Amino acid sequence: MKELLKSIDLVSDKEKAIKIYENQEIASAYVANRIASVIVTKQEQGQKAILGLATGSTPKGVYKELVRLHKYEGLSFQNVVTFNLDEYYPMHPVEEQSYVSFMKSNLFNYIDIPKQNIHIPDGTLSMEAIHAYCDLYEKKIADFGGLDMQLLGIGRTGHIGFNEPGSGDCSKTRLVTLNDLTREDASGDFGGKEKVPAQAITMGIQTITQAKEIILMALSQRKAEIIQKALKGAISADIPATYLQKLAHVEYILDKAAASLLDKGNN
Repeated sequence: MKELLKSIDLVSDKEKAIKIYENQEIASAYVANRIASVIVTKQEQGQKAILGLATGSTPKGVYKELVRLHKYEGLSFQNVVTFNLDEYYPMHPVEEQSYVSFMKSNLFNYIDIPKQNIHIPDGTLSMEAIHAYCDLYEKKIADFGGLDMQLLGIGRTGHIGFNEPGSGDCSKTRLVTLNDLTREDASGDFGGKEKVPAQAITMGIQTITQAKEIILMALSQRKAEIIQKALKGAISADIPATYLQKLAHVEYILDKAAASLLDKGNN
């Protein structure tokens, strides 16, 4: 199992927290190995690895590599407990656009994680039941001792999870209204913006930032502008990802395209 702990050589590490890779595949392999190292270390200690997981196009390569590590390198997920960041509301888990379907088709169907260890926000709840459910989601995370590692992507609004502009840094799991740009970006999956749910259940900023380790990934030129603002701009609720600047336990994993608007010293 020791080969799982080897990281891939960095293209750039001028700033400790910002790591820039030649392409998406190498960046994804690095993150998968970081996650694998947490799992293996916890296994050696006889403990569970508590992982916060993300959806969308960005982590697909990470999940593909984790499946490969399970299938060919012997990485077991028997000790892993997962909490997904968010889910559209309303959303039935069997729908193709649901994050339950996403996680099954990209990861869970191909690894040995116990089904009872998987937690994804429930998009079928009545409106009246959401508040208590969100409180319970928070309690479950706390009962496991908090998240050992949280994987994040970033939306073009600067959201992490579905914490859209205006989200406070003390926010917890809750129902939110999605930004128009977020719905526009999701329109291809739903066959039109008008079919994208207007709301979602998401972990809050406080929940995310309390994770012991955080990895934010951004891949492709489409994310270059928001990455420049998130990493170099003023900390503000207008761009929730800027809250991460205050933390010492965050790694930003970028490909060259996503990092293209950062200072030359970071390219």
